[in-house]
Amino acid sequence: MDLPEVMRAVEITRPGGPDVLQLCERPVPRPGAGQILVEVAYAGVNRPDALQRAGAYAPPPSASPLPGLEAAGRVAAVGPGVAEWRVGDQVCALLPGGGYADYVVTPAAHALPVPKGMVLREAACLPETFFTVWTNVFQRGGLKAGERFLVHGGTSGIGTTAIQLASLFGARVFTTAGSDEKCAVAARLGAERAINYRTEDFVAILKAEGGADLILDMVGGDYLPRNVQALADDGRLVQIAFLQGPKVELNFAQVMSRRLTITGSTLRPQSDVAKARIAVDLRTHVWPLLDAGRIAPVMDSEFPLAAAADAHRRIEGADHIGKIVLKLR
Repeated sequence: MDLPEVMRAVEITRPGGPDVLQLCERPVPRPGAGQILVEVAYAGVNRPDALQRAGAYAPPPSASPLPGLEAAGRVAAVGPGVAEWRVGDQVCALLPGGGYADYVVTPAAHALPVPKGMVLREAACLPETFFTVWTNVFQRGGLKAGERFLVHGGTSGIGTTAIQLASLFGARVFTTAGSDEKCAVAARLGAERAINYRTEDFVAILKAEGGADLILDMVGGDYLPRNVQALADDGRLVQIAFLQGPKVELNFAQVMSRRLTITGSTLRPQSDVAKARIAVDLRTHVWPLLDAGRIAPVMDSEFPLAAAADAHRRIEGADHIGKIVLKLR
């Protein structure tokens, strides 16, 4: 098919608040070897996008400077060596960047089929959170059936995904959230105990249960020593973000005497090969659950591309529950 020469996109004009996101025109990218070009229908909005906008999360040198780490749409072109996708296929894909645009290029191995019965709006919410949760909770964290699992931020995109997946794989799920309404949502998703962190102490609650075998945290700050206290002996803490900062005083004698493991990762800097391996695992272990309707993204809100600044205000506020998307077509 003939591709247009230019496309709409949202660029970061300078580091700053949401207002620095501006609509612009950019050349339509062309796929290289092993890549596909996706005509974007919906793009997911994630906290790393807001961090990039603020100047706190630079994209890799080879990535697009445009924000947007996940999208769903139609394959518009395939590069040399791509055999698994054809023009016209509907996909959702993890992106190195550039999702806030009409077209985006990504490695073909980072794309997955749209699950059965799922619309593109929902599919755009899958890649960033499912790649992150799978690699950190199940691969790095080693969560097993019957273990006590605590995920902070239970009604975020990461939290709602982690609760559902961990529950389906047989773990006892605990979570924190900032209101009784959010706690009720987390409980409906499969959390055994949803803890309102404004009125309850998650450390005391987890200790009374015997401690958490695994904690997934994106808060950081003073949560780090509290997480260590909340872990069971031989427990694991996986850190994926630092909403309250990465620096804190921590007594490592507890880590040694109780044989604790502290680890963490970020998704974007990992190699294309590593991300492709995660995609294979997801297609094998998780996509059948999505196809069967046993798990689905929790949707918060939708904004047009030109209102990307409003979408960022929403994700940086305290009220959203689940995923936010930009609609392009």
